This record gives sequence, C-alpha cells and structure tokens, in this order.
Amino acid sequence: MSQLEDMRLFIEVVDAGSFTAAAEKVGLSKQFLSKRLMALEARLGVRLLARSTRHLRTTELGRAYEEQARSILQDVDGLEQRISGTNRTPRGRLRVTAPMSFGTMHLSPVLPKFLAAYPEVSIELDLSDRTVDLLGEGYDLAVRIGSLADSSLVARTVAPMEIVTCCSPTYLQRRGAPEQPADLARHDCLLYGHGRHVEWLFGGSPPTRIAVTGRMRANNGELVRDAAIEDLGIAYLPTFIVGAAIEAGRLVTVMDAWRPPVAAVHTVYPQHRQASLLVHTFADFLRGCFAAPTRAL
Repeated sequence: MSQLEDMRLFIEVVDAGSFTAAAEKVGLSKQFLSKRLMALEARLGVRLLARSTRHLRTTELGRAYEEQARSILQDVDGLEQRISGTNRTPRGRLRVTAPMSFGTMHLSPVLPKFLAAYPEVSIELDLSDRTVDLLGEGYDLAVRIGSLADSSLVARTVAPMEIVTCCSPTYLQRRGAPEQPADLARHDCLLYGHGRHVEWLFGGSPPTRIAVTGRMRANNGELVRDAAIEDLGIAYLPTFIVGAAIEAGRLVTVMDAWRPPVAAVHTVYPQHRQASLLVHTFADFLRGCFAAPTRAL
C-alpha cells in the first residue's frame, strides 16, 4: 500500500475510535488494519496510537501526524476532484474558527444547510474571539471581522459590515449624547476585546482613532450589547450584534456623523489550502448566505 493509503487508514481508525469499527467501515479485516498501522509506526519510528483493551487514543505525535495527514489528504482529494471535473461533491473534514457572536448568531442557522447539501463533509467549529493561529493550530479556514492585518493568509470578502456607537435610551436621557470622539472621555464606555489598551476608530478626514476606557470589559460582543441595553454605558459594536436591539428601540445610535467606514466579514485560509475544493466551497457558501448588496451585516 502507498503512504497515502496508510494515512487514510490511520484517519479511519482515529475517526472510528477502534480497529473493529474502522474495519467494518472500510471493508477490511481488523487484523489487516492493525498490521498496516504497525508498519506505518515502524516506518516513522514513533508510536501514533496508544492501545489498550478498552480504549484507543492518539499519542501527542499521533495528533500532530493526524492534523497533517488530514490536510494532505484533503489537498490530494481537492486536486483530483478539480482535475477530474468531479468538483461538485466536496468531502472530508473542515476545521473552522469564527468569532463567538458571529458563530452563534449567524453560522448556527446556516451550517445545517451546508452539511445537508454535502453529506460527505464534516465540520469542526471552534468559536473564539481571539485571533487564532491557523497554521500553528491546524485550522483550514477562519471567519474574521473588520480590517485584516497583513499576513500570508488568503482573504475573501463574505459581506460588508457596519460598526455603530450606541447606548440605551435611558442612558442617553441621563448622560446626554456625545457629539464627537473626544466627548467619550466623559462617558462610560463598554469595552469589547482583549488587551488593556482599547481604541475606537471613527470616520472623518482623516479618520480619528481614540483610546477609550470604562469600568467594564468583555471578550464577547453579546455581553457588551446586553450591558448597553441595561443602561451601563456606550458600546461600539458591529450591527450584526446590535442591529435587532436598535430596530426594537432598546438601543439607539449616537455619533452617526462619525461612523467608521463600512468594513467587511472575511474568510481567510492558509495559502496551502487554496487547492482545497472543500475550503472554496465553504467560502462560496458563506458568501452566498450573507452577501447582500443593499445593506451591510
């Protein structure tokens, strides 16, 4: 057998959780699978699987080999499908990371549709508001919000996005409306993000970037939104988080003349994933779900 086939058998065993279950799935004997993986370990000179009478798990080196093997196999499958013209049926596992609020509010309703359309695809989704290292942590694709830092990652725009400054009607009545960015120094700002230093970017010529402070900081936008609804201060958040609350009158926008330029939601992925049919199909799917030329998210 080839190295690629040994990789496939290894992944089948890991996914199935046992030699017996994997053997039934691929139509080979348990003894044959065990022999092939023992030969793979011997060739590599490392132990990939820790075996016991009841459990089967990957070792630390086995997990590293698993991540790279999945990536290699997906690249090979994507290349073969593109060359053969059968690129209508992506397959394999897709590891995705996305911001928490965007994931719960927008990915949650559409992911079942994607999985229903592509039954040979599985998705592993991690929701986190930190900037994930795609290469270092083995992710295939990330959803990123706003301006992108310069990097070697490939970026594709999913949809435009607006950021607004907002507060509750009660807070506005009690404290008054800030008219320009410098006025925020006299207000309670609700901080969203990591790190001790938080800046908000506002429109203008040139754009204005101002440091803000406040008694509350959170790494989740929905929590900041809810604090603003409860009259605790002024928030600076994407409309995909606060849009419904604004439409319901629970929040009102302020400093509309200083709104930052329209930004965007992006998908980004490593350059070595450009040949992946699965990555391209998922990125196209998200754009089809959220791209709306008449309005921003």
